[in-house]
Amino acid sequence: MPSATPASAASAPDIDSFRYLNPNKDRRVAIITGGNSGIGFFTVLHLYLHGYIIYIAGRTKFQFSKLGKELHLKAMQIRQQYQPQELLQERYLGELNYLELDMTNLQSIIRAVESFKYREDYLHLLINNAEVIALPYTLTQDNFDIQLQTDFIAPFLLTMKLLPILERTSDEFPDIENPRVIYLSSTGHRFAIKSFNLSSPMNYRLDFIFTWLRYGIAKTAGIHFMKMLSLRNPKILFLCIHPGFAMNTDLFTFWTSLPIIGVLFWCFFKTFAWFLGITSEQGATKVLRTSLNPNLTVEENNGKYYDSQGREAQPSRVASNMDYAARTWIWTIRELNERGIKLHEV
Repeated sequence: MPSATPASAASAPDIDSFRYLNPNKDRRVAIITGGNSGIGFFTVLHLYLHGYIIYIAGRTKFQFSKLGKELHLKAMQIRQQYQPQELLQERYLGELNYLELDMTNLQSIIRAVESFKYREDYLHLLINNAEVIALPYTLTQDNFDIQLQTDFIAPFLLTMKLLPILERTSDEFPDIENPRVIYLSSTGHRFAIKSFNLSSPMNYRLDFIFTWLRYGIAKTAGIHFMKMLSLRNPKILFLCIHPGFAMNTDLFTFWTSLPIIGVLFWCFFKTFAWFLGITSEQGATKVLRTSLNPNLTVEENNGKYYDSQGREAQPSRVASNMDYAARTWIWTIRELNERGIKLHEV
């Protein structure tokens, strides 16, 4: 196991310094949700360039067909720029695969895990990247608010269902880095109010304010989940990363499409992006630094949170509160049980 380095290691190396794999000799498998656009797209691109076997979880195979061609073309363009060209003999492309999964349908997640387990024996990297932000209060078919389900409940279920194969991977490959689960967080988790309560729907008038509180609660719950798993399962490395403000994604389509007020939101987001925003590829680079850096270990880094500069940081008091984290765990297990989904708790 590589020796541990300081907590700021996530920000130090360039992603080109991470090992490029030959998938015929060293098969490393990754799953990523929300890999069709934004930060997810560029995360997939660079994992592909590094030789990973990638399963892009999404709702429609038609969309994946177009995405796969775009990713391959982009990868070939980057490979043509390698200097010296001899690097092509040392760097291999991985594989791009589709995994049907709908974050707003819990049964779809269960089916996706079964499909993956039928196709693969091991899993080295899970990136919970998909999210929605600032949507109006809407219930999914599973009777959860859409933000809470997409940003927390779905990653919770997906990760829990994949834990056995992650554990098996750790046992079968003791001489390589531990399998990793990366949860994309946000500074928006600080919107979660002090009296943290997952049972409250937060469905009140002035929804354009309370939608941000719901987002903060969902993201805080995600941090709780990673912290609890890091305590319960020492075979796997669980990390949270805030990749920065990638404002050029389609996350804010709902607000910018509103009549009249949408123009104000559009101006606000553009101004915010000008001063504090980053590109999606810059955001992906920060995700890759936590995903691929061999110097991050379960002994030194498990359950930690990294900010947009790649530095180890302390999340909000609510997110850091392990009493709240335990309540989040118990609440989620109970809610899933009530929906007929039984989980083997680690």
